[in-house]
Amino acid sequence: MTKFILYVLVTVITVWAMDGVNINSIFKKGQIMKARVVYFLILLSIIYLVTNFIYDFVYLKIF
Repeated sequence: MTKFILYVLVTVITVWAMDGVNINSIFKKGQIMKARVVYFLILLSIIYLVTNFIYDFVYLKIF
């Protein structure tokens, strides 16, 4: 349950932070769907890595 709450919090923070990134400028014109897929994959990767880092860090500190 703790990890789920951490996933939700990190998701909100990551979406907020990634909102400032203009990833469309990297792709060719008309490649909107590809840009969205890459944005989504980057978002999932950051959420997974940050959540596991925080969870592992707290777990190792306590025990």
